[in-house]
Amino acid sequence: MSATARALPQPGSARAWVLAARPQTLTAAFVPVAVGTAVAHVRGGVAWGPALAALFGAFMLQIVANFANDLFDHEKGADDETRLGPVRAAQAGLLTHAQLRAGMAVTIGLGLLAGGYLVAVAGWPIVAIGVASILSAIAYTGGPFPLGYHGLGDIFVMLFFGFVAVVGTVFVQGHGAPALAWWASVPVGALATAILVVNNVRDAPTDVKVGKRTLVVRFGRGAGVAEYVLLMVAAFGVAGWHALTVHWAVAAPLLTAPWAIVLTLRLIHRRGEALNPVLASTAKLLFVFGSLYALGLALGA
Repeated sequence: MSATARALPQPGSARAWVLAARPQTLTAAFVPVAVGTAVAHVRGGVAWGPALAALFGAFMLQIVANFANDLFDHEKGADDETRLGPVRAAQAGLLTHAQLRAGMAVTIGLGLLAGGYLVAVAGWPIVAIGVASILSAIAYTGGPFPLGYHGLGDIFVMLFFGFVAVVGTVFVQGHGAPALAWWASVPVGALATAILVVNNVRDAPTDVKVGKRTLVVRFGRGAGVAEYVLLMVAAFGVAGWHALTVHWAVAAPLLTAPWAIVLTLRLIHRRGEALNPVLASTAKLLFVFGSLYALGLALGA
């Protein structure tokens, strides 16, 4: 038995479910809520009940999306023995398709508990946001028109991990949808989308075989690298602007610029599995940048 096989959890075990939930991706759910809460603080005060409910709901949506991605990519043949990324539960036989569907249902149910509280606090607009978020999490790789398979994944991530998550967090805390929230959504959404770009650049050779027409498959590797650069410029540009117009402390995320440059160079020069560390580091960059950005905005109050 190989070392890799020995390291895998037992099928159906708690560790298998943790692997499928991908806890390392929850930073992408944490950052927009943290930034939105910082904006709420600037606008007059944090409502901790709605803030924590929004965070829990964001975690549940992220896990639903992870289960759906694991399930539907395996069903469509995108995840097979040639996969270059981390092990997936369905691909490795750790969870059946039926188990993943049940996991999605349970996680959606838990998210609806937080959603019900937020509806009571912030009103019926939350119903529309919640329904759209759940449907998009599933439709990213599932359904009759999977977004990720038609080159719409980047727009989905920017919209829901940026604008919807940040502005929604401010809204449920009773501060409406101020311009600062919309602008603060840009760095968060841009860096979350950059994670997807690295994934798509890495997987392009296998994606094209199964008809997964990401933007990288459609326009080439160079376009993916260019998108990554533009997303970094957008993130650091907005943070720099806010350092001048909101509070000097918002300049703190700019300290991570050398890190972003190194990651860009690695994206340019590496291929295949060698991009896995770039993917993980881009997720870490989102967490560090987002945490510093939220702290800087909060000090701006």
